[in-house]
Amino acid sequence: MQGKILIVDAISTNRIVLKVKLASAFYEVVHAATADEACVAALRHDPDLIISAMALPDCDAAELCLRLKRSPQTRAIPMMVVGCRPNADTRLKALEAGVQDVMLKPIDDTLLLARVRSLIRAHNTAAEWQMRDDTSRALGFAEEALEFGPAGRAVLVGSDAQIAHNWVVTLRPKLRTSLTYAAPETALRDLAPDKVPDVFILALGQNDTSNSDVLRLLAAIRATAITRHAGILVLQARSDPGLGAYALDLGADDLMTDGFEPLELTLRVKAMLRRKRIADQLRATVRTGLKAAVSDPLTGLHNRRYAMPHLSRVAEHSAATGRSFAVMVADLDHFKQINDLYGHASGDAVLIETAKRLRDNLRGVDLIARIGGEEFLIVMPATPLIEARAAASRLCRKIGGRGFQIPGSSELIKVTVSIGVTLGGLRTAQQPQPPQDANILLDAADKALYAAKMQGRNQVNLNRPAA
Repeated sequence: MQGKILIVDAISTNRIVLKVKLASAFYEVVHAATADEACVAALRHDPDLIISAMALPDCDAAELCLRLKRSPQTRAIPMMVVGCRPNADTRLKALEAGVQDVMLKPIDDTLLLARVRSLIRAHNTAAEWQMRDDTSRALGFAEEALEFGPAGRAVLVGSDAQIAHNWVVTLRPKLRTSLTYAAPETALRDLAPDKVPDVFILALGQNDTSNSDVLRLLAAIRATAITRHAGILVLQARSDPGLGAYALDLGADDLMTDGFEPLELTLRVKAMLRRKRIADQLRATVRTGLKAAVSDPLTGLHNRRYAMPHLSRVAEHSAATGRSFAVMVADLDHFKQINDLYGHASGDAVLIETAKRLRDNLRGVDLIARIGGEEFLIVMPATPLIEARAAASRLCRKIGGRGFQIPGSSELIKVTVSIGVTLGGLRTAQQPQPPQDANILLDAADKALYAAKMQGRNQVNLNRPAA
């Protein structure tokens, strides 16, 4: 099944007709006759979309939408209204309540199914990001979302510049957001990276050639990295169900089929800006959570969770290219004494400075991770033995050659490091297939580190991993 849809209509014939259309497109359909039944069914079945009649026995579609939004379990379910042509106030009331679209009978089946696909696709995407956000919150990585955000940016794109400019002048006081005009051929070409629109309003006119330009732009917006999350509303000058369905399947988020109507367009753009702001917050939260999950909060280096899979990938790449790589484990000498003598704040300062010196003296391609209290893992791809030894010796000098500043003291303290090195990716007659297991490589570097400690510390020791 492509998704689950709840149909809400008091007239059984309407429910049956709509159910047949949706079931033929492989949607699972449940139904309700009243708003009360719909609220219960939404909780029980968790549909991907609700399609309601405009008028219900116990309330109208706008009130049903508001009731659903009061519940955390149902507030995110998209809702579409199907009905006979209502008056303008009723239609606007529904949109203002949060209904995504109002489709008027007779409904073209192609356009109906395209709209259903579009709404369910957007719902599933939002649900996926919400699930990741919930995980981040459970792990303690997320911050509370801001209730209010920046006003956002919108751009109106159309082939007829004069008409588009007139629409912009009409909409600006109502939207109270940044609204500009762009021609289809310049909308992306002249886009400044720091002024990417949150919403594109793409106006389709009477000319099929110019409409083709606008639709090509729609596809380009979805394919361009900096605009792919922008909202896209397609505005048709004349009703064309096939063209509207095509625009929705290309990636349009919303569609107006009956020409320019300022109040309705304002409501739709505001709703789109609001959804875009929420989606941006969710993505930012998830990115923050992912970064926190693989980073050491004290030093800013990667942690063991990130480092071990990375080491495995480097080993696999080495096996494919035949180039050796270096694995080092560096451990600060007598670090416990620093904490005992000067306090943990001083120990933290030493760790932070150590991380900085390691970063400053290795390549950008090299991995540096804090994998223990005072223990660091370094992975250097495409590195032969002579370069690995030179790099490890350089790190020893950079750590031990200059004292460390600690809080509350004007005197620098002496800190040294011991480093164990192993080389991966080396083939020999006895070992034609070098080990790729990250734990084997780390164990070999650990053994070399132990030997460096036993030999007096503040030095480098080399070991080869066993097969």
